[in-house]
Amino acid sequence: VRNPLGGRSLAILGYHKIGEPPPGGWQTWFYVPEEIFVGHLSYLRDHGWQVIDLLALFRGITVPESLPERVVLLTFDDGYRSMRTVALPWLLRFGCPAVLFVPTDYIGGFNGFDAGYEPEEPICDWDDLRELERSGVSIQSHGASHRSFSKLGLPEQEEELARSKTILEAGLEKPVEAFAYPYGDGGTEPRSTGRAMERAGYQAACLYKGGPNPLPIAEPYHLTRLAMGPDTDLRVALKG
Repeated sequence: VRNPLGGRSLAILGYHKIGEPPPGGWQTWFYVPEEIFVGHLSYLRDHGWQVIDLLALFRGITVPESLPERVVLLTFDDGYRSMRTVALPWLLRFGCPAVLFVPTDYIGGFNGFDAGYEPEEPICDWDDLRELERSGVSIQSHGASHRSFSKLGLPEQEEELARSKTILEAGLEKPVEAFAYPYGDGGTEPRSTGRAMERAGYQAACLYKGGPNPLPIAEPYHLTRLAMGPDTDLRVALKG
């Protein structure tokens, strides 16, 4: 049977931090300089890539032909405050929606889960998250404690899924139905984890790394993302 989607795919870009490290910090691969980020947004606009929102993704999972020909979802992990101060003005200027995955234990605090590997950075507080949500950035779950799923048994995974969802839904007064695995770690039993996601009320979950997702989406709880760093060649990553 011929695939009516003709080899089309959905590209999900995975960012962490836009802009410079804090004073006293140091440069790591997870900082994408502002001008490079703007270059990525310009590339997408100039080459006919349509940036979709989360609702369009959910619809595309069940009705793949609803997605445009060249389609991208912009995602950001961890909830660094630079999301509001640096990334958001550019997203608004380009008219791009996005998704921000936040570990709820760290809201309004710092990135303790990265201690020793990344500079200490403030994480968005509730005011930041509400402002982002109002501005077209959908706030979604990155777990509660930012622990790797491979180190958690199924009951602990279920607790992370439920607790983070409950906290975000209460704080933002809206449904939370997408998840990004901390460290891109989908756990040792992906099938069981996927079923737990479904039971908890999630419609999709993102890994980290990998290429575009072929349509139709076969595994909505194991969506691959293009890992975005300062040296990522977007044209090559998107295969045109």
